[in-house]
Amino acid sequence: MRSLAPNGLARAAVRFRPASFLGTFVALMMAALIVSACGILLETGIRASVPAQRYAKAPVVAAADQYARLVTGSGEGRSESAIPLPDTARVDTTLAGKAARVPGAEAAVADFTFPVRLGDGAMTGHGWGSHVFTGTALIEGAAPRTGEVVLDAGAAGAARAGVGDTVTLETAAGRAGFRVSGLAKAGPGEGAGAATGWFADARSPTLAGHPGKADAIAVLAKDGASPDDTVALAADVKEALAGSGAEVRTGDGRGAVEDHGIAYAKETLTGLGGSFGGIAALVAVFTLSGTVALSVAQRAREFALLRAVGATPRQIRRAVAAEALLVAPLAGVIGCLPGIGLAHWWFGQLKDRGAVPGAVELRVSWLPLLVAVGAGVLTALTAGWAAGRRPAKTKPGQALAAAAVERLRPGVIRTALGLVALVGGGFFTVVAARSAGDDAADAALGVVMLFMLAVALLGPLVARLCAELFGLPLRGRGAAAGLAAANSRTNARRLASAITPIVLAMAFTSTLAFMHTSESHVAAEQLRAGVTADHVVTHPAGLSADAVARAARAPGVGAAVGLLDTQVLVPVGSGGDRWLQGSSVQGVSGSGARLAQVQDLDVRSGRLDRIGEGRIAIDRTLAASAKAEVGDELPMYLPDGTRTSPEVVAVYGRGLGLAAVTMDRASLAGHVTSGFDTTLLVRGGDAKSLAPLGTVTGASGYAVEQTTDRELNAWANYTMAAVLGGFAALAAANTLVMTVLDRRRELGMLRLVGATRRQVRGMLRWEGLLVAVAGIVLGTAIAAATLIPMMRGLTGEAPYVPPLVYGSFAAAAVGLALTAVTVPARAALRHREG
Repeated sequence: MRSLAPNGLARAAVRFRPASFLGTFVALMMAALIVSACGILLETGIRASVPAQRYAKAPVVAAADQYARLVTGSGEGRSESAIPLPDTARVDTTLAGKAARVPGAEAAVADFTFPVRLGDGAMTGHGWGSHVFTGTALIEGAAPRTGEVVLDAGAAGAARAGVGDTVTLETAAGRAGFRVSGLAKAGPGEGAGAATGWFADARSPTLAGHPGKADAIAVLAKDGASPDDTVALAADVKEALAGSGAEVRTGDGRGAVEDHGIAYAKETLTGLGGSFGGIAALVAVFTLSGTVALSVAQRAREFALLRAVGATPRQIRRAVAAEALLVAPLAGVIGCLPGIGLAHWWFGQLKDRGAVPGAVELRVSWLPLLVAVGAGVLTALTAGWAAGRRPAKTKPGQALAAAAVERLRPGVIRTALGLVALVGGGFFTVVAARSAGDDAADAALGVVMLFMLAVALLGPLVARLCAELFGLPLRGRGAAAGLAAANSRTNARRLASAITPIVLAMAFTSTLAFMHTSESHVAAEQLRAGVTADHVVTHPAGLSADAVARAARAPGVGAAVGLLDTQVLVPVGSGGDRWLQGSSVQGVSGSGARLAQVQDLDVRSGRLDRIGEGRIAIDRTLAASAKAEVGDELPMYLPDGTRTSPEVVAVYGRGLGLAAVTMDRASLAGHVTSGFDTTLLVRGGDAKSLAPLGTVTGASGYAVEQTTDRELNAWANYTMAAVLGGFAALAAANTLVMTVLDRRRELGMLRLVGATRRQVRGMLRWEGLLVAVAGIVLGTAIAAATLIPMMRGLTGEAPYVPPLVYGSFAAAAVGLALTAVTVPARAALRHREG
């Protein structure tokens, strides 16, 4: 590293040309900001955990694997992917007896948690046996037996019942009366807030809707057990339950059993920090490389003079590297500070929206900060080395002449790589256009990345072409406009440095924003067209089991169908490139023919009236992704991880707005925690007669509510668009400011030959407008090449681009470019005239 130590040339360059290095400093700082924030989220996702609350007094917990796993390939190419299950996977209750016989075990309790309807409200049901590890204690009465329940104060108050009274409760087993055998105070393991009831352990699996199954087995150690005893107990329990499919958890691993949200939180955080972080890092590399290259290019005359007076190529390269080492570490460290703030804000937003459990804490360590700083230093060194190769290689006698004239063509290697990226982007565009579903989305991601790489590598050629095309209208608009067009054609490299960040901002912001608007627009249209029912009934606690029958008996009702909404996991893709895709599913309480009276799924092939046990209907996009047709068996994982392969009997077109899979309710209800219907669709009748069942809205009102829910969940796309777009926009402004401040001598010369300040500022504004228009057009073209095949594959429709949103993006780009050239121009002109 001695050769890279800052030398006198580097220190002098930073001291006497602060404007050029300030631009590099700002770019490095912004890159560190975004990389450190994403790195912190990624590390938090990898290390995220929640402390046990319900199982705090049970040192060992046995539960089923809460992930669905898909194995692809074989031999050395074998790989396994895992995705969190939409619901809870359960274990056999008989495992409690096996665990209880393990040496060192005081007891083993099968634990149950299930929803219970209490009048118009809801409460949480548990087996009474859980009181031994949650700390729940009777304050009056006795433990429940079959047909009895123990209530806490909240449930007793809601039911207006005391010991000896009978309350009517509704569970997965139906509606029944239960005698209140006692009142209890919920222990610290029960949490706070929700009304709770405890039932006989022997009856709880049936009431939960899962006979013979438990959520988990809590194993209690004997009094006085040491940490080593707990480790031994866990090992013995694992051995006793071998082959049952149960996993043994200790420590914070118990928290993941009671709070399944941690699995989704880890997936969300690693997705944001990894996938989005990778894209953000690549954008940072693009912009930072361009800024460093511009900084080096602005000092071409200085390097030429150094070569003319005898500086060796090694000294030139060393000076460039040393300049990077002077600026990059400090800029990276300073950039990490707001990066930590951005990570905290982003993490807080995820918590507020329920994507991350409240008990999960943000992890901030030195590792992502070091990576952010190191990546900035490495990028600055690499970009500086690449930009410094030409001035270092130039012969001393030719140096000054070469520096006076801009090189017309980029290097052969750079041009070749740029053409390869351009061809690759075109290839992926064709692939995306011929694909469907997530295959199209994955291919489209390659489109935007490769086209952006092509723009970065072929920047001078692209800039010269843009200057020729967009400069034509300027030639007849006066001296300032004509001079701006000539400057743009002559200084293509400078123009390319300014255009590339705007292209990045427009391409990524438009892709992320309009991907969401397109999906939401199609989903809303499908929902409005698909719900043909006159009334839609919903209830926060879920609809009662007899809601469909009661609605059907209401005056004037022609059809009533209940829907149980949840998710299933479907293997999609082909060959070794397969993964599990979460797909929305609706379980229908009636026949497919009855469903057609309240829902128009837009059937493309097959018949809905064949839906039943072992037979399903699917959306056409899912059918294309899973390579399934009518008559095929479609492998899938039900919400609790149960594998099944029902026959596809119909394919329809409105799955994005309604549900991607439609199946009979009976095949679905036993695999979810809550078996209460989510929605009731009614044709005929009037809202007043349906009001006792829940909240009644019309089809249009229901569509608005569902669309609002989608909009509330869209913040992630808009946030990512704001982060990426904002970063690229600031980089563009930074580059434009650098170019204007570096042109003080040129601007002063124009003033000396008679140009007025107004004419000089007009020339710069025209140049800024040309940069903005070129960036907008190129960025829009890349976004269109990405979105059109992606949306065709995902929705079957063209992208939906709200004119006002796109107009605001374009206006922001133009305003940014004009401001970034006007403000420094005023300062430069005042400096020259002073």
